[in-house]
Amino acid sequence: MRNLRGWSLKLASVLAIGSLAAACGGEVATNGGGGGGSGSSVLQTVTGREELLCGVDGGIPGFSFVDEDGEFSGLDVDGCRAVAAALFGDANAVEFRRLDSTERFTALSGGEVDVLFRNTTWTLSRDTEVGLEFGPTTFYDGQGMMVRADSGIAELEDMEGLAVCVETGTTTELNLTDNMRERGIDFEPVVFQDADAAYAAYDEGRCEGMTSDKSQLIARRSTLGNPDDHILLEVTMSKEPLGPATVNNDSAWFDVVKWVTFGLIQAEEFGITSENVDEFLESEDPNILRFLGEEGTLGQDMGLPNDFMYQVISQVGNYGEIFERNLGADSEFNLDRGQNALWTEGGLLYSPPFR
Repeated sequence: MRNLRGWSLKLASVLAIGSLAAACGGEVATNGGGGGGSGSSVLQTVTGREELLCGVDGGIPGFSFVDEDGEFSGLDVDGCRAVAAALFGDANAVEFRRLDSTERFTALSGGEVDVLFRNTTWTLSRDTEVGLEFGPTTFYDGQGMMVRADSGIAELEDMEGLAVCVETGTTTELNLTDNMRERGIDFEPVVFQDADAAYAAYDEGRCEGMTSDKSQLIARRSTLGNPDDHILLEVTMSKEPLGPATVNNDSAWFDVVKWVTFGLIQAEEFGITSENVDEFLESEDPNILRFLGEEGTLGQDMGLPNDFMYQVISQVGNYGEIFERNLGADSEFNLDRGQNALWTEGGLLYSPPFR
């Protein structure tokens, strides 16, 4: 496997960032997040450190979960590893940091992590007031409600006067309030800073309902004492586009996260997988040759090795492979792709051209 670490990686980064600085009048704009410092990009900090600091939840099976051996897995975890593979040619050059919903944004803006892959919903206020830049959506979701199968609760209106567990500092908490207010339902919100505590309280019977993104409810249900005793109501309370986030005003770093994520989607559209990627190095399609770094300077122009997507696919796989092993047919959840299928398959996943 080709691996372009060391001086070639740093040289490519310096060249690209220098070109960007010249185009912007001598400096790269940044708010200083991620340890980049005034006039520099997080990209420089990360490549100098030779390790990616990635903020995750760590408690959601299928997205980011830590097992008894301390090993991380999930859709979000593989997003982190994809960025590391693009940067260093090593998908394992990542330090995962678990962050709860109230500390995640402060950790990002303060430079404790370089990027969030933490089931975070893209909203206007987070894009503006909070100061985040959201990368491509990696999972289209919607908020749901979980209740006990024998509770007799069939719709939200049946929750009049009942308690609902919810994680604070999330869009979930706001959506719950809005939905109940719109329906004129009087309920008792029981809020928790930590998702583990919220699900534990629900499992203990302190709340009649538990609300979060549907995918999270399905994943977390598997961790309850008797998973089969719980069901999801046939209701969708919101739109929840989930994806990676970086700090504002650092286009060099944002471009890396954005295009690596798009690359996972484009690789699936090309039919390039971790198993067959070497075969595509001999392709006669110039689009594929540029994508894999056999022609052109797409990687170098962004501060990465030209074969950054080859490294990503060979070590992590394309989006479809990531989805199937963590959430789909090869996982315990067996989720349908649905909206998270490629646009060519009736879904919403779409990548701009790599050219």
